[in-house]
Amino acid sequence: MNGSGIRLGGMSPDVESLPTAHETALIRADGRPQSAMRDELRRIPSLRNGLSVAFLYVQVAALVAVVVASPGLWRLLTWPIVFVLMGRTHAQFASLMHEAAHRLLFKNRTLNDTVGRWLLGFPGFTTTDGYRRVHMAHHREEFGPDEPDFALYANYPVAAASLRRKLMRDATGRTGLKLLRQQLRSLSAPDAVVRNTQRKIWALQFAMLAACVVAGAWWLYPVFWLLPYLTVWRVINRLRSIAEHGGMSASKDRRITTHAVRQHPLARFMLVPYNIGLHLAHHVDSGVPMRNLPRFNQALHDSGYIDDTLEYSSYPSLWKALQTAS
Repeated sequence: MNGSGIRLGGMSPDVESLPTAHETALIRADGRPQSAMRDELRRIPSLRNGLSVAFLYVQVAALVAVVVASPGLWRLLTWPIVFVLMGRTHAQFASLMHEAAHRLLFKNRTLNDTVGRWLLGFPGFTTTDGYRRVHMAHHREEFGPDEPDFALYANYPVAAASLRRKLMRDATGRTGLKLLRQQLRSLSAPDAVVRNTQRKIWALQFAMLAACVVAGAWWLYPVFWLLPYLTVWRVINRLRSIAEHGGMSASKDRRITTHAVRQHPLARFMLVPYNIGLHLAHHVDSGVPMRNLPRFNQALHDSGYIDDTLEYSSYPSLWKALQTAS
C-alpha cells in the first residue's frame, strides 16, 4: 500500500514460484526472442493488416444493414444482438488502434499514423497520438511513476461486490459519460494540440451523425454507435484491462507485471480480438506485431517461460481470482 492508498501486487506471483525458463534457439532465458527470431517476429504484414481494417468497416456496414433491414418483430431479436456486437466493434477499433499506436499496423509510418488516427482512433473517441504517449510510458515501466492506468489495475483482488459496482457503472454508461465529459472539456483546452485533436474527433462524430440523418435514420448513430460505446465497450474494456494487469506490481520480470491467460474462441471473438489477449508476450517484446504474437507465445511456452502454473485456464477463472468473498 502506498501513501495514496493504492495497493499493488495482490495478484503477482512470488518470484520463487515462477516457472524456470531455459534458453532455446528461439528464446532467451528472460523471454526475449533471440536475434534471428526477433527479426522474423517483427516483420509487419501490412497487406493483411490493411485487409483487417477494411473488413472491420465491412462488418460495421453489415451490422447497420441488419438493423435497417430487420422487419417488425424480428427487431426484438436482431437489435439487441447488433447492439452488443457494436460494443465488440469498439473493442476491435481499439485493438487495431493499439497496433497503430505501436506503429505495427503498416510499415509506412505516414499510412500507419493516418489510418490509426482517422479510421481507428477518432471513430472510437480516441486521441491516437495522446494514447501512444501514455501507452509508451506504460510499456517503459509497468506500475512505474508514469503508469497511466493505476486506477484500472490497483487494489486487486477486490470484494466481489466492489467489482459488481464497477461493472454496473460501466454497463449503465456512467463511466463512459464521465470520460466523454472530460473530452468535451478538452475542446477548450489551453494546449492547442489537445484542442485541435478533440475538434477533429468531434467533427468526425458529427459527420457520422450527419450521414445517418441524410440516410433517413438519425437514430442509428446514438443508439447503435454512441450508446454501445458508453456501455458494452466500457464493460469489455474493464474486463480485459483487469485481466491484463489487475493486482500486479512493478518488476523487470514481465510475469510479475502481466497476467497470462489461455485464449479461447469466444474470448478472442468478443473480448480480445486481433491477439491482444496474448498480453504477456506483448509486454515481453512490444515490437512484435499482433499476427506474430501466437508464434511468440508458443515459443515462450516451449522455453518454459510460461507454463500451466502461471497461465490462467480462461478469463472467467482469472476474473474469479480477482475477487474476494467480502
